[in-house]
Amino acid sequence: MRVSLLLGLLLIHSACNTKEQSYPNIVWLTTEDNSPHHMKLYNGDGVAMPAIEKLAKEGIVFENAFSNAPVCSVARSTLITGCYAPRIFTQFHRRAQSVPLPQGLMPFPFYLKQAGYYTTNNHKQDYNFILPDGVWDESSKKASYKNRKPGQPFFHVQNHTVTHEGSLHFDQKWIDKTSDEDLEQIQVFPYHPDTKTFRYSYHHFQNRHVLADKQMGEFIADLEQEGLMEDTIIFYFGDHGGVLPRSKGYAYESGLQVPLVVYVPEKWKHLFHHGKGSRAKTFVEFVDLAPTALSLAGVSPPEGIDGTAVSGLFSQASAIEKKNTSFGYADRFDEKYDLVRTLRVGKYKYIRNYQPFNIDALYNFYRYKMLAFKQWDALYNEGKLNQEQRQFFESKGPEGLYDIDQDPHEVNDLSASPEHQEILMRMREQLSEKLATLPDLSFYPEPYLLEHALGNPVAFGQNHQQEIKELMAVADLNLSSFEAVQEKIKQALTDDNPWKRYWGLVVCTSFGKKAKTLVPQIKNLVNQDKENLVRARAMEYLMLNQEPFDIKIIEELLKKAKSQTEANLILNSLGLIKKLKPQLKLNLSKEIFPSEWYDKPNDLVNRRMDYLIGNRINK
Repeated sequence: MRVSLLLGLLLIHSACNTKEQSYPNIVWLTTEDNSPHHMKLYNGDGVAMPAIEKLAKEGIVFENAFSNAPVCSVARSTLITGCYAPRIFTQFHRRAQSVPLPQGLMPFPFYLKQAGYYTTNNHKQDYNFILPDGVWDESSKKASYKNRKPGQPFFHVQNHTVTHEGSLHFDQKWIDKTSDEDLEQIQVFPYHPDTKTFRYSYHHFQNRHVLADKQMGEFIADLEQEGLMEDTIIFYFGDHGGVLPRSKGYAYESGLQVPLVVYVPEKWKHLFHHGKGSRAKTFVEFVDLAPTALSLAGVSPPEGIDGTAVSGLFSQASAIEKKNTSFGYADRFDEKYDLVRTLRVGKYKYIRNYQPFNIDALYNFYRYKMLAFKQWDALYNEGKLNQEQRQFFESKGPEGLYDIDQDPHEVNDLSASPEHQEILMRMREQLSEKLATLPDLSFYPEPYLLEHALGNPVAFGQNHQQEIKELMAVADLNLSSFEAVQEKIKQALTDDNPWKRYWGLVVCTSFGKKAKTLVPQIKNLVNQDKENLVRARAMEYLMLNQEPFDIKIIEELLKKAKSQTEANLILNSLGLIKKLKPQLKLNLSKEIFPSEWYDKPNDLVNRRMDYLIGNRINK
């Protein structure tokens, strides 16, 4: 890291003269589980947030700001490092084990602290990595910038939790006692059923926005009383997208897009490329906020991060004007697995579903504590949903393409449209190149990474970059017709590399009954393969396509699981089978696993087993 001599001299001068501060204070005001879709500042049907709207008048509203992940621990790990999570093995929510950061890289507040800043966090951390010492001067519920030395610039994070998902875990009585008239103005998204339960969920969530705005207004008023507004740049953003069903945990814009408002004091407007009171089209990803904060403080962003500064001394206007892309990732959310990657370029959004048979509605304990989730599921089972509302419960295509300007809720897939094939192919190639370049560690199963990459994930990825490309090539076979790639799938199923066999089976399951000609090979794998997770994927194909095999193999696979993480991955397949094929009976017992795996009620294996054996905690 390089800190200019000028910065050092200015900070010394600042410490001696409290009336003149030479570098700005930086404040991050964050709300949890929030999205711009519910704010009047972005959407006319949203709720007014006067404190944030006041900041916007004196600053910049970014219309294209994105979390790289639609869930908190992954998003926060991305924010604080400036690194894409699938590159550094922080992509799984929540972590099975914390990982070390890449050698030579620290969370960005460390560099601010080295440059003379007082760094405070109030108070959530929730990172998927081992937090090194020396990052925060204070990090607690009582952490305050007010404990700094006279004249010392500060970086402060103030997190507000009132919009968190847990606030929507209300009882039916709250809906019943709310009149229909109070909910008349609610505009339900097209993929949600227009019921009182959903209308009340919107209404309640918007009210939580109002409360969060009030709390942030009080914090801002305190800054004003301290006489700090002219020396403090304030960022407001959500820690990822919203929390209503199909938002948090899902790589749609509802889960990835965030509000981002930056208050710019007159004194520091020269550090920005957009004028005060403007609405910027520039794309900003969470990986960009770390280098941006450093750049505003006059600190050159270190090598080894993925983001780009969008303001400050080390930002470039020419590059920012062209910045119109964002990258998203969705892997494991508690006990629910998936593998989704997204690329947004201008108005187009490309989604790559590597396991398209893994329906969005797959049961997740925490998600389904929400009454709206439960009602949506019930209405689907009763056949009472329209086409747009049913998509959440049905298999997806391996890829999707959406025109966000025309279709902001991503319900009209253009990937089969002849007029959009050139755009589809270009974005497919762009995303594939990005994943290979990272490289993306998620082409290995999480249990394998925990066993082989935990000590130095970045080095592991670099050393296995060619193999990851080869695994991607197998995974991409489901982008063609089965007839065109049948021989390549056969080769993958007999490859010496177990993860090529693994991905060959995932591709077979993507094709479903079209891959029936490969059933003899698949049965051979479920019976004889040496890798437990390969056998599990073969079992998944056979059960989803109702092909007979020895059902005792299920218990055998679970007993052979070497860790809770491995067991959870196998149980994810069984959870999908239970949802899609309820007529198939799974005779399972918790006695399959060691008793210590059930020490905590919220452990992932415990949650999934409760669902599978019918002992659902949150009926």
